[in-house]
Amino acid sequence: MSTSEEISALLVNRFGTDPEAIRPEVPLRHLRLDSLALEELRLLIEDRMDIDLEDVVLSSRDTVGHLVEAVCSKAGA
Repeated sequence: MSTSEEISALLVNRFGTDPEAIRPEVPLRHLRLDSLALEELRLLIEDRMDIDLEDVVLSSRDTVGHLVEAVCSKAGA
C-alpha cells in the first residue's frame, strides 16, 4: 500500500472522511480535521508506518498532498 493509500485509509476508517473528498489539493480543514484530529492522525501515521513525525508541523490549512509529501520524506529518510 502506498503512503497516499495508507493516509487515505486512516482518514476514512478513523475519521469518517468521504473517500471522494481525499485529493492532493484539498486542505485538511475541508476534511473537518482540527488541530486535535491532526495530532491524532500524526500519531496514527507514526504507529502504522513506524516513522517519527515529531518535527513535522501540520495545520488545517495544509493540503492532503503536503501531508503525503511530509510523510514520504520522513519514510525515505
